[in-house]
Amino acid sequence: MLDTNFHELMEFPASFPFKVVGDARDTLADDVVAVVQRHVPGDYMPTSKASSKGTYNSITIKVIVNSKEQIEKLYIELAAIEGVKRVL
Repeated sequence: MLDTNFHELMEFPASFPFKVVGDARDTLADDVVAVVQRHVPGDYMPTSKASSKGTYNSITIKVIVNSKEQIEKLYIELAAIEGVKRVL
């Protein structure tokens, strides 16, 4: 796991935004939602924005998280999606 201090900075449950930046492709948002659904099932409407040159897409999704461990697991799994460059 990651060594974060989320448990010291937040009260759970909490709304937590994840921003995933990856190669521009039509299925990136679907892949992000699929990962989140495995951990926090729900009805998600992520927002997507293309970079100025159209090379990358950023997907922002808000998730109700219940623990530090859940945040860390989501960071790890979102970063493992093919083509993802950063998870913020």
